Amino acid sequence: MPGRIPDRDIAAIRERTHIEEIVGDYVALRRAGADSMKGLCPFHDEKSPSFHVRPGRGLFHCFGCGEGGDVFSFLQKQEHITFVEAVEQMADRVGYRINYEGGGTAIAVNRGTRARLVAANTAAQKFYAEQLRTPAAQKARDYLTERDFDGVAAASFGCGYAPDGWDTMTKALLSQGFTFNELKDAGLSTEGRKGPVDRFRRRLLWPIRNLGGDVIGFGARKLFDDDNLGKYMNTPETMLYKKSQVLFGLDHAKKNIAKGHQVVIVEGYTDVMAMHLAGVTTAVASCGTAFGEEHLALIRRLMMDDSYFRGEVIYTFDGDDAGKAAALKAFEGEQSISGQTFVAIAPDGTDPCELRQRSGDGAVRDLIARRVPMFAFAIKALLSAHDLDTAEGRVHALRDAVPVVARIKDVSLRDEYARQLSGWVGWDDVAQVLRRVRQESAKRGAPGGRKDRSGVRGRAPGPEQATMPMSVMPRPDDPKLWPQREGLKAALQYPGIAGTIFDSLPEDCFTDPSYERIRAAIAESGGCAAGLSGVQWTGTVTHRIDDPAVASLVTELAVESMAVEESGIPRYIASVLARLQEVWVGAQIADIKSRLRRMAPGDDPDGYNAVFGDLVALESYRRSLLEQD
Repeated sequence: MPGRIPDRDIAAIRERTHIEEIVGDYVALRRAGADSMKGLCPFHDEKSPSFHVRPGRGLFHCFGCGEGGDVFSFLQKQEHITFVEAVEQMADRVGYRINYEGGGTAIAVNRGTRARLVAANTAAQKFYAEQLRTPAAQKARDYLTERDFDGVAAASFGCGYAPDGWDTMTKALLSQGFTFNELKDAGLSTEGRKGPVDRFRRRLLWPIRNLGGDVIGFGARKLFDDDNLGKYMNTPETMLYKKSQVLFGLDHAKKNIAKGHQVVIVEGYTDVMAMHLAGVTTAVASCGTAFGEEHLALIRRLMMDDSYFRGEVIYTFDGDDAGKAAALKAFEGEQSISGQTFVAIAPDGTDPCELRQRSGDGAVRDLIARRVPMFAFAIKALLSAHDLDTAEGRVHALRDAVPVVARIKDVSLRDEYARQLSGWVGWDDVAQVLRRVRQESAKRGAPGGRKDRSGVRGRAPGPEQATMPMSVMPRPDDPKLWPQREGLKAALQYPGIAGTIFDSLPEDCFTDPSYERIRAAIAESGGCAAGLSGVQWTGTVTHRIDDPAVASLVTELAVESMAVEESGIPRYIASVLARLQEVWVGAQIADIKSRLRRMAPGDDPDGYNAVFGDLVALESYRRSLLEQD
């Protein structure tokens, strides 16, 4: 059995890990304050960024869906791995050697399942890359050089060669300590009639990487005529490789996609290489499946569009037929980004790789520069089937095109294309075309109001829409609860400053059930004076809470910014805690005054004077607190 990872190692790995760098592999983050970064949440679709990272605290939290935690929690949720695998993955990244208790020192066979599969794919990629340099791989090298890819380009994209022989790669990796089950689970080997065999043989390979740069699968291209297994093969669906969620070249393109708010979708591995070498460094390709909604959601997070989608998605196709078919799909579904979707097709129908070979890098860049809007391309493709020089042709063209234009859901965009349609057809009565499009749209039940810009798969829930299990969460903007919220933020984010003053606050200071439970968890954890801070402190408090919603609120409070500059934090916290005390003291004063009104001084002079003395003392204390507020 694997050994246990000591707490000291977990803490050391966490301290050496920069959460903003890890999250930044999946989400484009922007500065949102002194110690705050924000981006689009990777755990739910949203149109405005509500996902925040606090590098100094080592925490993240989404104020839209409630997900939050430390760097290990992020990896667990994003990669669907266990806590142990997340720790091991980060240990590999920062170069930390884990000392397993009861299991030896970093024994490879004891590593988590996901980490082992990544290691197997990485070892396979190294093996295939080495094989590409052997005499047996001449056919694979010729394939690349014939398409103007030299050794440097091949190495940059990790190209390799799967050699002949039934189990050459399998034996090589078994000798490195991997088990057959691991190779099978990674999609590298299969069970043959006479034992384990390689999945890929006699083929040119490209490694497919996730956003973090891990090799998670391969794409393989046929080289020999007697290979009857199809032109292209891909790694099958595995724990690591989900074809609807990966894009070839994204590890190369992600930074430029985020920076330029543009992505170019091509159809093949060599097209991605050609685009990048020509200077179009935002090119990616889907792997063994069509570019779909999950791919688009991934791209949107990298572009980090704010209140609306302001990036460009540019599709390239080999020819007009493929382009027409794909463009017509823009009129189906939600159309949330169709207005920013473009088509780029070379005049002679060549793919980007062939275009680069024939006409050079400049022609590839010009191809993207000459992109046309997806809607315009689709409509003109329909019109091209008619003879617009005849009256009959123009009438039939309008009959075909009007229903298509009417399917555009953005009202303003629909009307504009109706006007353009009249010009493209050569129809003088623009108002008539516009009226017909609107009538057709009304029959179809198309929206007549403002455009829905909510995202790829429907509107993301805002903070007021997000539903948490079990407890009802307090509103962040509730003015009555503001001192309680700010006080808990102080205790979680700056326990050293909040210190004994927070710890001495009466329990009655916290009236909301959720805030009251967090206050109790802080006390149960030893209070602010316990000497803990950062992720360790937040985790300790969270572990004291059974309610998932309240536990999520702890992370939210630990991430939420305070409305003051960093230099003013100590004074602000003192003011907040004084305000909390003042509110509590005010409630006590009101209670004493009520008691005094019910007392008769003549019946019990001593008792009355004692209560009155308490009132005077409390009012004096309250004045001192107000002076701090």
